[in-house]
Amino acid sequence: MADLVLYFQVHQPWRLRRQPEPGTAGLGRWFDQGLNRSVLERVAERCYLPANALLKRLIEDSGGAFRCAFSLSGTALQQLEDWAPEALDGFVDLARTGAVEFLSETSHHTLAALERGREFEREVALHTRRIEAVFGRRPTTFRNTELIVDEAIARRVEGLGFLAMPVEGAERLLGGRHPWHLYRPLGCTRLVLLPRHYGFSDDIAFRFSDRGWWAWPLEAPVFLDWLESVPAEDGFLGLYMDYETFGEHQPEEGGILGFLEEMVRGALARERLGFATPAETARRLPVAATLPIPEPVSWADRDRDLGAWLGNEMQREAHRALYALWPAALEAGPEALEHWRRLATSDHVYYMSTAGDSDYDVHAYFSPFDSPRQAFEAFRAALEGLEQGIRGRDSAAAR
Repeated sequence: MADLVLYFQVHQPWRLRRQPEPGTAGLGRWFDQGLNRSVLERVAERCYLPANALLKRLIEDSGGAFRCAFSLSGTALQQLEDWAPEALDGFVDLARTGAVEFLSETSHHTLAALERGREFEREVALHTRRIEAVFGRRPTTFRNTELIVDEAIARRVEGLGFLAMPVEGAERLLGGRHPWHLYRPLGCTRLVLLPRHYGFSDDIAFRFSDRGWWAWPLEAPVFLDWLESVPAEDGFLGLYMDYETFGEHQPEEGGILGFLEEMVRGALARERLGFATPAETARRLPVAATLPIPEPVSWADRDRDLGAWLGNEMQREAHRALYALWPAALEAGPEALEHWRRLATSDHVYYMSTAGDSDYDVHAYFSPFDSPRQAFEAFRAALEGLEQGIRGRDSAAAR
């Protein structure tokens, strides 16, 4: 039997205003809370509420045989607490079934793992405590922002005590190996990597509503036949995608929730397919090989590297300036650090991407700005505002 490992990412950033709000103090001057709330409430209505109800029903109807996993970013979790508590209750209800694993990640969905400072460890500890407090269990699986991994990151994750880590099953990571096996990153002794099968995952996340796709409309029995055709006996198939796929990116009227239900029920009826969480799969299956990962691999864009966030000079300049300010933000206190961390959310540099072809279309779909340059200017203004605030605080303290 092959484990189907369904992992859903839940993330909403704190989007920036195009211009700072005059007369507004604190974080509200830079972050567009009206837009953030409207997006969160819309996605909760379209996706989180109905999809959570569906997953709970599937778990109950199957006696817990259906199992899945979530990673909620700290920014999404805060917005759910503030603006959609009913949707958050739905996630808590899923945790109480015992059939859903909640993963840890960086608290603010940042690129801190790429930097040498201790911010990465601070954010992971913060997020781990919060997930345990909200969902009642300490995470043992870690999901880095955008599935970014290399050997150094893997060693840091293992050093924090995590046992499993989902990664992108890209050729540049696997080097001709199969994505339905477990792997150990070079330099680690305990951490297990669970690759994403990006073909099957993207069939749902990106191609489901594409009328130009040869397999449209995708039917659940056909999809399950594809899964069964993979020689993954005593292996697993990692189906990882944004949770917003179900009702937001792929509209409900296109049948995405019906497909999910039919796919799950159909898989449960087949002898060669079952469901497991990442932690369960990591404990059950053997490690197939050790993987060298000299360069970072992610799940974004065609090249599956860091180009989605650091591919042009605007992005690199923004990233350098941000992390140069981290020591001062840390020293300045909780409000300045929260401002910094909201700016460190990877979405901000993602919006600055000038990637070509279909990659740019994806960046533009998520961006609240009219252009990468506009995203850069808004970010630079917010970062300069933070720096000025820190300097003003230091000057007042000196007096």
